[in-house]
Amino acid sequence: MGRIMSVDYGRKRTGIAVTDKMKIIVNGLTTVSGSEAPQFIADYASKEKIDLIVVGLPKKMNNEPSDNMRNIEAFVNRLKKVLPAMDIEFYDERFTSVMAHQAMIDGGLKKKRRQDKALVDEISAVLILQSFLERTKR
Repeated sequence: MGRIMSVDYGRKRTGIAVTDKMKIIVNGLTTVSGSEAPQFIADYASKEKIDLIVVGLPKKMNNEPSDNMRNIEAFVNRLKKVLPAMDIEFYDERFTSVMAHQAMIDGGLKKKRRQDKALVDEISAVLILQSFLERTKR
């Protein structure tokens, strides 16, 4: 039984989260640069079994793809080259950054730590994956 990984892709920073092997608990894994993300994910997948990668889908409020969608598609194409047999799904990522900031406030993190954009991206990946798991359990 493998894990599910989620990716909050950004050209500068990419947040990554994974489930446990039973696909119950989601943990933030790391944040890497956008250019390093495909190789990092491939390296991780060579050590840990990954059944599915969920990539945050950037949408506007009117449900149309955001301007960043072309970057996401290019990232997914690079990911498919290094992991051709991997199942990849998109999942709506609207509001994850806002929710990540709120989670940091609710968790009592100091202002300086809340300004850590890498941490925000990692928490966003966690929120994407938690939301995806909740949807698939219904």
